[in-house]
Amino acid sequence: MIRLPSRKFDFIQLDVFTRKPLEGNQLAVFTDARGLSDAEMLALAREMNLSETTFILPRDAETERREGVKVRIFTVQEELPFAGHPTLGTALCIRGLLESSGKAVDSVTLDLRVGKIPVSFTAKDGGTFGEMRQRDPEFGAVLDRDQVGRLIGVAPGELSAEWPVQIVSTGMAFAIVPFRAPATLAKLKFTFTSAAAEYLEKHDGKFFYFLCPQKRNGSTECAARMIFYNGEDPATGSAAGCAASWMARHGVAASDEAVLIRQGYEMLRPSDIYVRARREGERVSDVRVGGYATEILRGTVML
Repeated sequence: MIRLPSRKFDFIQLDVFTRKPLEGNQLAVFTDARGLSDAEMLALAREMNLSETTFILPRDAETERREGVKVRIFTVQEELPFAGHPTLGTALCIRGLLESSGKAVDSVTLDLRVGKIPVSFTAKDGGTFGEMRQRDPEFGAVLDRDQVGRLIGVAPGELSAEWPVQIVSTGMAFAIVPFRAPATLAKLKFTFTSAAAEYLEKHDGKFFYFLCPQKRNGSTECAARMIFYNGEDPATGSAAGCAASWMARHGVAASDEAVLIRQGYEMLRPSDIYVRARREGERVSDVRVGGYATEILRGTVML
């Protein structure tokens, strides 16, 4: 029998939006995915069975300086044009690989399907803090609060009447759903059904992002949850950028105010996402989403 040589693909797994191992949102990064087909990338994402898996496709140095590092993002069901925690985690992973080879960098640009996303790095509190700049937001439909409440299984009065339920996109469209009380959000029992998907699609949205803003010692903090077809997400950086844009637009947070979003606590994967956005008149721009990541394991897949 002729034994064909196996193809080997190395990956690094990180916990993103945390500095503590076994918390935050898990991410598998395949560091050189050249030779993998689209179907194989999707199958490997299913094998990893995480919220997302990313695939780096290295190119020559000049192309990467000009266009960024090419990266593709997959869930267990589909390829995404953009997602937050995979972008931040992959950029921090690339920085770590470059640093281990003796190259110090203070920023990395990823070339995603949605376009180029720059991620900058700063030394902060004894760790490396990464911050991505997302696309300027697009504000979509304002949704009916009563209808959304019925759809997600809460009394409409539990949703804030002060701020709108609205579709926002910085690369992926989320319906920002503000809650009045953190206890109600913590007890939310929601399953992402076909009815929810159809309702969102009708309004050009992809998922719900449940948010409860509060003032603490003069600063804005938010509890957040995101539940989709793959279950509950411990941290959703793309949605956090939409939330930052929404908060700046509607005066929930001041222009360029640093806001802490806490997500994943209900599922015992605490994640801390740091966001800010600038507002000038009716225009919101300079959307920033940042946090930390920690490497948890390395491995090799043989096909």
